[in-house]
Amino acid sequence: MKIYLDTSVISHLDQSDAPDKRKDTLLLWEEIKKGLYEVYISEIVVKELKGNEPTKYAILKDYLAEIDYNFIPITAEIKAYANKLVEQGILTVKSYDDGQHIASAVISNCEKILSWNFKHMVKTKTVNGVKTISELLGYGKIDIIPPSMLVERGYKWKSQN
Repeated sequence: MKIYLDTSVISHLDQSDAPDKRKDTLLLWEEIKKGLYEVYISEIVVKELKGNEPTKYAILKDYLAEIDYNFIPITAEIKAYANKLVEQGILTVKSYDDGQHIASAVISNCEKILSWNFKHMVKTKTVNGVKTISELLGYGKIDIIPPSMLVERGYKWKSQN
């Protein structure tokens, strides 16, 4: 399964004020390290991670070094898709970077975007809007979910085998 990790997922690897989210993110990280997913991150993720204070950035950078991932540079196609999300009112201009996360994943044919961003990304309006825009523009289907949904489903599936 091809998954896109937005910055919020990586940040929660070292987020002591959200223990449940951190626990689920660490479980996901272990699955990623086992090679259960093909992981994608974009240039926006790297830019946002660099915006952390130096100690946290160093910790998160060390976590990224533990996994294999595909790097997505921001292209004109990604910017155009993100602009379309803003033009259609799915996202606001202030959440344009979230649009670039979504566009990076869609254009890279990821099956799922994992995010803890419930304000802009993991919400019905965005999920439905992205599905509509992707279909209109000829891209594949994609889900936007929190890591807990993938980990939870994975453990249920494993227990049935």
